[in-house]
Amino acid sequence: MEFFYFLLFGALSAVVAALELSKNNKDRIHTSSVFNDFKNNYLLIYSLMMAGDWLQGPYVYYLYSQYGFSKGDIGQLFIAGFGSSMLFGTVVGSLADKQGRKRACITYCITYILSCFTKHFPDYKVLLLGRILGGIATSLLFSAFESWLVAEHNKRGFEQQWLSLTFSKAIFLGNGLIAIVAGLLGNLLVDTLGFGPVAPFDAAACFLAIGMAIILASWGENYGDSSENKNLLTQFRGAAVAIASDEKIALLGAIQSLFEGSMYTFVFLWTPALSPNDEEIPHGFIFATFMLASMLGSSFASRLMAASSPKVESYMQIVFVVSAASLLLPIMTTLFVAPSNVKGGSMSLSGYTQLIGFCIFEACVGIFWPSIMKMRSQYIPEEARSTIMNFFRIPLNIFVCVVLYNVDAFPITIMFGMCSIFLSVAAVLQRRLMVIADGPKSKPEEWTTHERDTEAEPLND
Repeated sequence: MEFFYFLLFGALSAVVAALELSKNNKDRIHTSSVFNDFKNNYLLIYSLMMAGDWLQGPYVYYLYSQYGFSKGDIGQLFIAGFGSSMLFGTVVGSLADKQGRKRACITYCITYILSCFTKHFPDYKVLLLGRILGGIATSLLFSAFESWLVAEHNKRGFEQQWLSLTFSKAIFLGNGLIAIVAGLLGNLLVDTLGFGPVAPFDAAACFLAIGMAIILASWGENYGDSSENKNLLTQFRGAAVAIASDEKIALLGAIQSLFEGSMYTFVFLWTPALSPNDEEIPHGFIFATFMLASMLGSSFASRLMAASSPKVESYMQIVFVVSAASLLLPIMTTLFVAPSNVKGGSMSLSGYTQLIGFCIFEACVGIFWPSIMKMRSQYIPEEARSTIMNFFRIPLNIFVCVVLYNVDAFPITIMFGMCSIFLSVAAVLQRRLMVIADGPKSKPEEWTTHERDTEAEPLND
C-alpha cells in the first residue's frame, strides 16, 4: 500500500487525538450516572447497528462489479434501494410511531440481515430483492432509532442539553470509530484473508444479530401517536400539515434532503472518481480514512454544540459552503491536471488531490449528523417524529434515483458539480432557518387543530 495513504490516515488521526485530548471542563457536559447508563446502552446498540451498515458500504459497488454487472446495471440496483426507501420509508416510519419504535428497530435488524444474505447470489433478481430490503432497513435506521432515543430521553426527564451529548457521541462512535474499524475489518476479510467481497456482508449480519438481542433484552417500548382512530393515511396528512404549516420544519427537511442527496451520490461516485483507469486502490482503507475524517468532524461538532455560541443554525452555513467547495475538486483537477491514460497501477496525482477533498467533505458530514439531529429534536413534533423524518427522505431518494438513472449519460464531473450546487442551496436555506430560528418552537396551531379534528371524526375515505 502506498505511503500516501498512511500519511493521510496518520495526519487525520493526530488531529482527532489532539481535539479529544485538549478538551477541558468548559467543553464537557456534566451528567448524572443514571443518564450515563442510559446513554452508554444506546451508544452500544447504535454502534452495533452502524457496524452492520458500514461493513457493507465500501463493497456494494465492488461486489456487483465482481459479479460482472455493468455500471448501468449497478446504478439500477442502487436505484432500487433508494426507490424502496422512498416508497416504503414513510409507511414504516408511520408504523414505528404507531406500533412502537422498539419493534421498528428490531424490524430493521431482521430486514438488513435478510438483505445481507441475498449478497451470496450473483443473480440480478435476488440482488434486486436485497436492495429493496436494504432500502426499507435504511429508512428505519435513520428514523426509528433517533425517534426512540428522543422519546425515551424526554420520558425519563433528562436535561435537553444532554441529548446533544448523546447525538455527538453516537456520531463520533457510530459514524466515526466504528466505521473506521468496519473499513479496516472489511479490508482484512477481503484483501488480507482473501475471503472475497461477500465476507463483509456476513460479518454485518452477525453484528446486527448481536444488536437485536441487546435491544430485546434492555429496551422499553415507546410510541408517537398511538390513537386507535388514526390510520396511516391520517398520520401522513398530519405530518404533511406539520411540515406545510411550520417553515422551520419545511426548511429543515429541504436542507437534509439536499445534503444527504449529495452525500449518497458521493457514496456511489467516489470509487470510479479515484480509479478512472481501474487503478488498484485499497477500498477498505480509503473508506476507513473517510470515516476518520468524519470522526474529526463529529469531535469538532461536540465542541460547537457544548458552547452557547455559535448556534447550530449559524455554523452549519459555513459547513455547507465548505462541503460544496470540496466536491468541486474533481472538476478542478479535470481542468488543470493532465489525465492519466495508463490502465491499472497506482492512484494518479488527480486521485490524490481528490482524496484530500473527499476527506474534507467527510469532515463536513461528521459535523452535519449531530447538528441536524439537534435541530430535528428542537423542531419536529414528537407525535409523528418518525413519519416526518421519513417524509424528508422522499425528495432525497427522488434526487438520488434521478442521478443514478442518468449515471451513464453524464460524466462524473457533471455529477459532482450538481452536488456542489445543491450544497450551496442548502447553505442559503440554512441562512433562512437561522433568521427565523428565534420564533416560537411549540408545535403549530394547524397541527393541533388537525389532531383534534381527526380524533373527533375517524377518517371515512
